Amino acid sequence: MTTPPPPQQLDIAAIVPCYNEEATVAKVVSDLRRTFDGITVYVYDNNSKDATRERAREAGAIVRTETLQGKGNVVRRAFADVDADVYLLIDGDDTYDVASAPAMVEALLEGPYDHVLGCRVDDPDNSAYRKGHAWGNRFFNSVVSRLFGEPVTDMLSGFRVFSRRFVKSFPALSQRFEIETELTVHSLATRVPQIEKPVGFGERPDGSESKLSTFSDGRRIILTIAKLFAFEKPFVFWGAASIVAFVAGLISGIPVISEYARTGLVERFPTAFLAAIFMVIACLMVTAGVILTGTTRNRHEAARLAYLGLAPVATPGLAPRREVSPEELRAPRNQRAPEPIVPERAPVVRGEADRLQRREGQGLGGR
Repeated sequence: MTTPPPPQQLDIAAIVPCYNEEATVAKVVSDLRRTFDGITVYVYDNNSKDATRERAREAGAIVRTETLQGKGNVVRRAFADVDADVYLLIDGDDTYDVASAPAMVEALLEGPYDHVLGCRVDDPDNSAYRKGHAWGNRFFNSVVSRLFGEPVTDMLSGFRVFSRRFVKSFPALSQRFEIETELTVHSLATRVPQIEKPVGFGERPDGSESKLSTFSDGRRIILTIAKLFAFEKPFVFWGAASIVAFVAGLISGIPVISEYARTGLVERFPTAFLAAIFMVIACLMVTAGVILTGTTRNRHEAARLAYLGLAPVATPGLAPRREVSPEELRAPRNQRAPEPIVPERAPVVRGEADRLQRREGQGLGGR
């Protein structure tokens, strides 16, 4: 059963990164097109050596190529090239249940939210995760939740739905599988409206092989978390480092000070010099943390203005706001151009038209 086409529909784009997925990509594309009426499916091939491009094109997808290897490079390219109202990001390995997508899109519109994270529901007795990956995922979720103060259930999920203003204000600096970490941390740091939704998750079909490297990709994810924490919370990061340097200087300096108090001499000059170096480093780290905190605030303000300059997703009963530039946002209100009257646009979501018809029949529509 497909979504009934409304008079005016949102433009929903599905982005499917692929590398050697000829065994599964056609099913993913077919499932997406069967689930949503009018959806545009973009398969971004990342230097596949098999027939991924041909299978995707035969299934009805628009096939594009990204020559820079890595999922992060694919997402960066797709977010820059594709213009839509709603973006659905899903892997081409057929491990995610596409039937969960309508509920995610509907949640995005009803919120309205800018990011819906599909949290994988796994059977512990017959897990679809590779050995050690379930534990690693829980570990990374715990670390990010503690560092950024917000609970995260499945930060490494590759099944997400975004609004246009999230996509067009997301820098996308990662190159490989750490892109999911960057997406999650960006959402937490910029505090965009977001929600989590459970999604079905299963094993790869026969003939499909995972591209993940447990230790290599795990190391990249850890380094990405550390770098993003330093960028987003510089005072905490450098403050903690300065405490370590201060304690090292104190441990090195106490014997020297004690000896000087007893004898009036400094016989351990190298130790005294080392203690002084630690103290100077501690002071420099605190100073760096203060300066970088101001820089981070300026960066967040610029990102927020860019985010606010993009129109939100149209929701039932609300007309989409026109896009404005950051310069216009800074201008006094009486100097801004008036908001044009725009006709309402209805979303394409399974069951949405039926729900609105029920509301109108009960006297609740047209508020």
